[in-house]
Amino acid sequence: MTDTVNLPTWLVILGCAFIFWALLDHLLLPSVRWYFRRRVNIVIQEVNKKLDLQLPAFKLTKRKVIVDRLTYDPQVLEAVTQYCNENDVPKDVAMEKVGRYAKEIVPSFNAYVYFRIGRWLSKSIARLLYRVRIGFADEEALEKVDSQSSVVFIMNHRSNMDYILLAYLVINRVALSFAMGEWARFWPVQQLSCALGAFCVRRGSKNPLYRRVLERYVQMSTEAGVVQAVYPEGKLTMDGRLCPPRIGLLDYMLRSFDPSKERDLVFIPVGVNYDRVLEDRTLLLGLDPKAEIKSTPGTIKTTLSFILHNFWLMMRGKWHRFGYAIVNFGTPISMRDYLENHKVDFRNIEKEERIEKVQELAQELMDEVSEVIPVAPVPLISYVFAENPEKGFSDLEIKARVQSLIDELEKQGAPVYIPRSDRDYTIEVGLRMLTLRHIVLENDQLYYAAPDDMDVLQYYANSISHFFKSTLQK
Repeated sequence: MTDTVNLPTWLVILGCAFIFWALLDHLLLPSVRWYFRRRVNIVIQEVNKKLDLQLPAFKLTKRKVIVDRLTYDPQVLEAVTQYCNENDVPKDVAMEKVGRYAKEIVPSFNAYVYFRIGRWLSKSIARLLYRVRIGFADEEALEKVDSQSSVVFIMNHRSNMDYILLAYLVINRVALSFAMGEWARFWPVQQLSCALGAFCVRRGSKNPLYRRVLERYVQMSTEAGVVQAVYPEGKLTMDGRLCPPRIGLLDYMLRSFDPSKERDLVFIPVGVNYDRVLEDRTLLLGLDPKAEIKSTPGTIKTTLSFILHNFWLMMRGKWHRFGYAIVNFGTPISMRDYLENHKVDFRNIEKEERIEKVQELAQELMDEVSEVIPVAPVPLISYVFAENPEKGFSDLEIKARVQSLIDELEKQGAPVYIPRSDRDYTIEVGLRMLTLRHIVLENDQLYYAAPDDMDVLQYYANSISHFFKSTLQK
């Protein structure tokens, strides 16, 4: 009984590790989990008292539960059977794929992260980079939206800042969920985005099994009342103009919408515009077929270089914010009223007709979005130079032309944002932003469009060109 037993060092270390893990798992981790669950529950109770649309139970359900519901959804299982028959694939293999798709799509929403960290991040980033303003909001109509409705913000897509900006402006009223492209599937962006409620989408995927899993998730979340933000364009605009709408997510929502149920489906048009889009030159490169496509390391290098350059300007006291970022909220559109007025039910029509009707609706929604896109100072000045790219303008000529454009826009009810309600100041800040970036050059008291940056001026002018009868040359 008193003999010495010799054990290998590696076995002793392994045994100690198991003991430590057992203590951690049975004593420490439960306490830590309880602490964080308690903090999350306190946050949920606090924010639900303030939000116009309370957090639905679906959004607070454990991720594993939703993944299981999605994996074994009757419509998904039906798609699995069809997939196996068409591709001669064992059911176990197909179900493994479905489980992988479900885990990829379903977010891991964390109320504490969203309303504490997310609020601070979105506010800090938005206000650091821009002078953020709400130019217009149809408050009367917005207040009439039933709190039980499934609300979807329909937004134009100009920058990757769009979601941060929208989340910052509505975080005291709703908690947003949004579709995240494959570009964001890297650590830690994917983990943080999923905790903030984003669901991953493989854009352009033709896999019918994946599309059915994605469709059912979108339908489940919509039917449960999750507030969503959707970009019908499906991608960032490369030339500044609105892109034709894609109907994928809209079709998923509409083909299962039952107007007789208690929960209505309401689309809210949102227009956003900037004095400076962070990715403007990168997006314009996408229009040049001869442009070299940067690798991921090259993209990271360019991004870091941009950040370091601006940080160096801050340190020297020469940095300026990137002008105004303006958001407008239009009049909500009830799908219950829309279906009644148009005598249509997307659940009960053939696929070809449904696609056509959804396309018509998508275009109507985009038209509503286009009508609330803000006319910001830089796009306004850019339009003047884009009209006459070879001409040199004096101060008075710029002011006269801008004043004429503002009169024309206001006459047709376009949402022109006039900082400080001062037109001269609007012209001043717009022109200053362009000259600081050397997109507009000054010589002998005349201002000229920089020849090498004419495409940048065109990009900003295009964002408001739809308000004018005469369109700019492409």
